[in-house]
Amino acid sequence: MAAHRKPRQRSFGGHKARTAFTLALAGAATATAFDGTGQAEPNLTPAQVKAKVDRLYREAEEATEKYNGAHEKATAAEQRLKSLRDEAARKEERLNSAREKLGSMAAAQYRDGGLGPAVQLALSDDPDGYLDGAAFAERAGDRQSAAVSRVRRQLREIEQLRGSARLELTTLRTRQAELKKHKTTITGKLDAARRLLSRLTEADRARVTGSAATGGGTGTRASRATTGARDTLRTPGSTAGAPTARAAAAVSYAYSKLGSPYVWGATGPNAFDCSGLALAAYRSAGISLPRTTYAQIDAGRRVSRSELLPGDLVFFYSGITHVGIYIGDGRMIHAPNPSAPVRVAPISEMPFAGATRVV
Repeated sequence: MAAHRKPRQRSFGGHKARTAFTLALAGAATATAFDGTGQAEPNLTPAQVKAKVDRLYREAEEATEKYNGAHEKATAAEQRLKSLRDEAARKEERLNSAREKLGSMAAAQYRDGGLGPAVQLALSDDPDGYLDGAAFAERAGDRQSAAVSRVRRQLREIEQLRGSARLELTTLRTRQAELKKHKTTITGKLDAARRLLSRLTEADRARVTGSAATGGGTGTRASRATTGARDTLRTPGSTAGAPTARAAAAVSYAYSKLGSPYVWGATGPNAFDCSGLALAAYRSAGISLPRTTYAQIDAGRRVSRSELLPGDLVFFYSGITHVGIYIGDGRMIHAPNPSAPVRVAPISEMPFAGATRVV
């Protein structure tokens, strides 16, 4: 029997195959970790952390602008839905009043003898269906016909309003789903950035976020830096060169908000995202801007980089996902990201995409 036993088959490659498989798994784990989706991450230099954090912040800001746009549309849909429901309620009140008048007519007919069609209308569970009956039109008097026509018209108007409200409710729910999706994207990106930054020393983290120079860190040193920046920048003539008084007012407002925290979706008065700061600055000057960067760029007259004046809105990246308020000398005030407060920065620090002069 032993002579007929088959020799044991060795797996392809033997130990070498197992080693190669192990190395492949390790390589895949490393690649996954570098994408920020794995549990273990390689040791990154501060420069590598900065590159990854900057990318995450850009992606979060892009999602934030989409969130802002969806929120604006959801708010408008909610207002339209409320208006439709209010109008339907008013028409229902008028309908009830009209039906009561028909009921009075019916009562009079009953007293005079016989139950007229108006009584049947008032008691019917389906008055619209009853109104469609040809017999009613033939038997009703002129006065009743006019009253019935009003009821018929009001019923149809109410049904149209209800149909419009149903469509508006569907739109609202779609916008709310978009909000939830964008919120998940934003929080995921920002959480990933926070985890990366938490691995750095305080000094490296300050250098990566630029807070050491601008007062975006924590503690007494940051407070002194922020106060110093405000004292330096709030000088007479800091809005000089603005093309209009309103542009100057917007610049002045931006100066007053230096050091305010970045909070996505915020439009002030104590926290802002980038487009929220631009919106609030011009709102303080009596001008209403759209909510998102990609709408704000079309809110005024386009100007070239060489034509920039204080108060112009300057936009960055190919997707028009970031905005700042130009203050002159190649600088802007903007809300950068959650790691840095509202601050002054050169417009050359990001890829310039265009500019618009609001007033």
